Amino acid sequence: FLTELTRLFQKCRTSGSIYLTMKKYDGRTKPVPRKGNPDTFEPADNKCLLRATDGKKKISTVISSKEVNRFQMAYSNLLRAHMDGLKKKDKKSKSKKTKATQ
Repeated sequence: FLTELTRLFQKCRTSGSIYLTMKKYDGRTKPVPRKGNPDTFEPADNKCLLRATDGKKKISTVISSKEVNRFQMAYSNLLRAHMDGLKKKDKKSKSKKTKATQ
């Protein structure tokens, strides 16, 4: 997953966006029924579902609670290495704000 994410970052370095999502994953592949007797499903251990997309290509992985520390270290190093292409936010001058309020 991390190598594919690196390729996505390199592909979208000059222009484009990458969307990353994280959510708790209980191992279900079917939706939970709304009515009736809902099954009480308790997962053996907590897992995290991580998804990344650039609008065209989607990648995802599931991380167990045992692997979280190792994955988090590698993931944070990857983000630090590829977050240098961000645009700076334009700051409006204070003089324009004061003139507008007067």
